[in-house]
Amino acid sequence: MQVRAAAKINLNLRILGRNAATGFHDIETWMTPVTLADELRIELAGPHGVRLLCSDPDLDSGPTNLAWRAAETFFEATGLHSGVEIELDKRIPHGAGLGGGSSDAAAVLVALNTLAGEPLEAGDLVALAASLGSDVPFFVHGLAAVATGRGEHLEPRPLPRPLDLLLLKPPFPIATAWAYAQWSAGLRAPAAWVAPQSLDGMEIVNDLEGPALAKHLHLPALKQWLLRHPMVAAAAMSGSGSCLFAVLRSPQDAAPLATEARATFGDHLWTAACRTT
Repeated sequence: MQVRAAAKINLNLRILGRNAATGFHDIETWMTPVTLADELRIELAGPHGVRLLCSDPDLDSGPTNLAWRAAETFFEATGLHSGVEIELDKRIPHGAGLGGGSSDAAAVLVALNTLAGEPLEAGDLVALAASLGSDVPFFVHGLAAVATGRGEHLEPRPLPRPLDLLLLKPPFPIATAWAYAQWSAGLRAPAAWVAPQSLDGMEIVNDLEGPALAKHLHLPALKQWLLRHPMVAAAAMSGSGSCLFAVLRSPQDAAPLATEARATFGDHLWTAACRTT
């Protein structure tokens, strides 16, 4: 079975504080899938066990990979005695705040449930997804939604209109755990660097920009350059970073903006044009 695992962006992300009961930070974030996606081939095969081939040599292809963990979790939950072969063609960069690992895990769960004859109902599948990570239930649903709690409580919220985007990621990742820990420790960028923006009634803001932009000065330079650019209607960091997204005034602006950005900030800058879905 061939499936796609879409990336996401966070249009906004507010941290409400640490929840003493769960140990996680409570958040409120509006997320939307985008057309950038990993490609997976998933087949039931052979005896019990997982075989994962990943196109990105920097990623572990063993039990720490979320796609692998999703397959093992599915087999444990259903008691299905089978193996699975997963071929993962990575298009979404890791450490970017685009949810690639969580999306891969959701895609594996949904595909295995289909291949096995749907032993899990929708609610059970979402609960299984939540056990793997805060963003995984969002990707099971695959719809724009406001997420609360640690991200597992979802309320569908469509965007007012589709957005044409350019994603821009510098050559370093940001670990989610580091970003939240530094936010708790009070690391903040100047307020002007992280000020909320308004676009068609949508608030564009990300509290995790505070520590990320304070630590990695490449990011505020890139963000401010985007905000001054006539092709850009809004720009912000997605999730815990390090990827920024620029909302384009026209889809035709993606290629020239990417070329100009790499000329200004270096060829090491990864870029991808995409659209909200």
